[in-house]
Order: sequence, then structure tokens, then C-alpha cells
Amino acid sequence: MTLTATSFDWVRQLVHRESAIVLAPGKEYLVEARLLPIARSMGLPDVGQLVDSVRTRPSPESTRKIVEALTTNETSWFRDGDPFTALTSTVLPALLAARGPADRLQVWSAACSSGQEPYTIAMLVEDAMPHASPRVSITATDLSREMVERTRAGRFTQLEVNRGLPAPMLVRHFTRAGSEWQVSPSLRRMVTASECNLAAPLPRMGPFDVVYLRNVLIYFDLPTKQAILRRVRALMRPDGWLFLGAAETTLGVDDSWERVVIGRSSAYRPLKGA
Repeated sequence: MTLTATSFDWVRQLVHRESAIVLAPGKEYLVEARLLPIARSMGLPDVGQLVDSVRTRPSPESTRKIVEALTTNETSWFRDGDPFTALTSTVLPALLAARGPADRLQVWSAACSSGQEPYTIAMLVEDAMPHASPRVSITATDLSREMVERTRAGRFTQLEVNRGLPAPMLVRHFTRAGSEWQVSPSLRRMVTASECNLAAPLPRMGPFDVVYLRNVLIYFDLPTKQAILRRVRALMRPDGWLFLGAAETTLGVDDSWERVVIGRSSAYRPLKGA
């Protein structure tokens, strides 16, 4: 391994400063594996020399590449299933009943990765509530520029569609595009993708009726989790719904949320007056 303790500490501090992601000791091999392709693309033989080069001649582009390489983009269709079942069984019907016939519903996929989550939501809305789909817009955001561009393209490999996408949905909502699959124009019209760093002040968006912030908070320290939840809440409607990952909770982090059990899932709602 070419990554010295000093180089690892520099990368760790860079990533935390730019994204608030915590790289704990023991992640040296992860850093080495993720950064080696960047080093080789720059004509450098190893990660140690990449770090030396960026430290002496920093640039926004090289910083972005390092930070994005060390973010986690694990995703699949209908991941953990139950939060999506809750959306169409309970959350969207309740919101539609509370809104006027001309009101739009805004959903935020706050760490969209390559797009499976926002397009899962779009497919569910189109299949389960076709009458409501023109009123639903989905904002998809991610720290990674590459992931945002992939979400905008809405194109997936055979391996990617094999990860959790039911065959009937593939037939209904996708067309062949060479060796890949392209989502339908109607789904792409529902989804708008843009870059967003959750650990920094958020852009003006929303107000959102539903936020999916799943499997994100686990990568941050407590103060960052608290700041993210506070920023997210400021962009939500008072009767909005927040979905977190199965291993995540607001309990002990931010007491301004109420946990609501929905079948085998749970969601969080802003407490009134908090």
C-alpha cells in the first residue's frame, strides 16, 4: 500500500471538510482502492503520488474527484421495500386528501445515487395513482456530479435492472437502448436531478411533502446529523413525511420529529411548534 499515515490523514480531513463524511481509521484500503483509478487517469503510478500532487497543486476539479470517489453509491430498485409500500398505501393518499385539486406534491430523493430511488418512486406513482401522477414532481439530488448526470440520463445496465426491478415494471417503463435500458419519457419528466451537498447550506428548493433521506446519516457525526435534519425540516411542509434508512433514526439526534409507524415501516413528521 502506497498511502502513508500522513497522506491518509490529509485525505480524511479533505473529505470531512468538503462533505462532512467521516473516514475512520481502518479505511486506508478503501481510500487506496477508490483513488487508484484517479491516479492512473492522471498518469501517476500510485495513490501516494496522487495525494502529493493534489496537496502541492490543488484545484477544484481534483478535489471534487477525490471527494466523489469516496462517497458511497450503493443502491437498487425498491431498496428495503417497506418505505415505498408506505408511500402509496398511506402517505400519498393522505397528502392528496389534504391538498387542493390544483396543488402539486413535491418529493425529494435526497441522496439519489444513480437514480434508482427517484425512478422507483415515479414508477409507483404512475402505476398506483395514475390520476395523481401529473401532480407529482420528484427532485433528485446527490453530492456526486457523475451520479446526477446518470440520473438525468435515466439509462441503466442489465446488471442494474436485475437488482430489484420486477420484470413487469421493466416492460412497462423501460425500452431497450443498445445493451442498456432507458426509462420512459413520462418518468423522466417527473424527475429533476441536481447536485447538492447535504452537509452544506442547502439551495432553495421545495417545500417538500415527502423526503427520502435514506442510508445517508450513518456516514456523519452527530453535529452533522443534527444540522442536516434541521436543514431538511426547513424545506418541508408542516405536514410532510420523512423516510430514513432502516438503521437510522431521529431519536437522540433531533427531538423535533415524531415517529409514525406505517405497516412494517416508519416515517417521521415535524412536531408542531418545534
